[in-house]
Amino acid sequence: MNARDVMSEPVVSVHPDTSTREIARLLVEKGISAVPVVNDDGAPIGMVSEGDLIHPERAVRESRRQSWLEILAEGQPISSELLAWLHSQNHSARAVMSAPPITVSEDTELREIARLFVTHRIKRVPVVRDGRVTGIVARGDLLRALASSQANP
Repeated sequence: MNARDVMSEPVVSVHPDTSTREIARLLVEKGISAVPVVNDDGAPIGMVSEGDLIHPERAVRESRRQSWLEILAEGQPISSELLAWLHSQNHSARAVMSAPPITVSEDTELREIARLFVTHRIKRVPVVRDGRVTGIVARGDLLRALASSQANP
């Protein structure tokens, strides 16, 4: 079996400038746990999941980001405007997404998708054809395929 056999479609996606509040509303409304972030051409550039929106260790993540900024600034003071933006609650998809996304083609075998999930510690992958997202394969899709194949040897 391949990704095309189990993927969910159509895909709900967001633009990099979509607010985190709008993303949260979409996740709840659609009953999904993540969305791909796509550019103007429909190409995936990241993923935003529930965990990215309500991560319990957000303060730790912010302090790591602060440390990286200090390293990049090479000891120079970081602007108060940048710090205010980093600590604000009004972020966009671009600010919270995991990037770059791990993607698969419609022909990718389920065994390879399962390997990607384990290797990259991810729960879903966008399925891409001609550079655009056509579906999503999540862990549950793999479980349904496994259960179905065991029921029909």
